Amino acid sequence: MAVITLAQVFLLGMPVLHVTHDEDAGGWQFLTGEIVEVSQPFMVALQEMIEHDPSLVPLADLPLGWHAWRVDKDAKWERGPIR
Repeated sequence: MAVITLAQVFLLGMPVLHVTHDEDAGGWQFLTGEIVEVSQPFMVALQEMIEHDPSLVPLADLPLGWHAWRVDKDAKWERGPIR
């Protein structure tokens, strides 16, 4: 499964601080929490994303239509429905 992230995350090592599990197509987005410009998305396989950042494993059960966030890479994930 392909997921959306940012080159800043996958290539430059910025931490994932915001994750969405989209309700419409079940897609995943792994973001930095900053505003994303249209030209920034970077597609990778879900397995590659998990190998790149094992701290994402606890989000495997994130329901469709929900998102998770944390204030920094060492913080606990918070969860809630996307409004």
